[in-house]
Amino acid sequence: MTDTQTAKPGVLSLAIKEKAALFAAYMPFVKGGGLFIPTSKSFRMGEEIFMLLSLLDDPHKIKLAGKVIWITPHAINNKPQGIGIQFSEKDGGMEAKKRIEEVLGAALKSSRPTHTM
Repeated sequence: MTDTQTAKPGVLSLAIKEKAALFAAYMPFVKGGGLFIPTSKSFRMGEEIFMLLSLLDDPHKIKLAGKVIWITPHAINNKPQGIGIQFSEKDGGMEAKKRIEEVLGAALKSSRPTHTM
């Protein structure tokens, strides 16, 4: 699934180890792409976030920036607590979007439920 560590405020290290977990976390409906990150840490809307993202077994980590656009303050209707991050169009966001969509491929068209919608 996902491992989240917080090194300091606004900095996250996220490892998504399964394609199903990536599908559940990815937000293709967000301009520029985004990820839902399960966390109990408090964030504010619009807060800048810097992430080090690992996908599946790829040893290459993607460094990216984004901002908080979604907050689920506690588990609601079987949806986990966490934040939604919109990728920055610079600072690694476009690389992250491209790589995630390559990994997910046809699964992007699935109607399976995700952590957000």
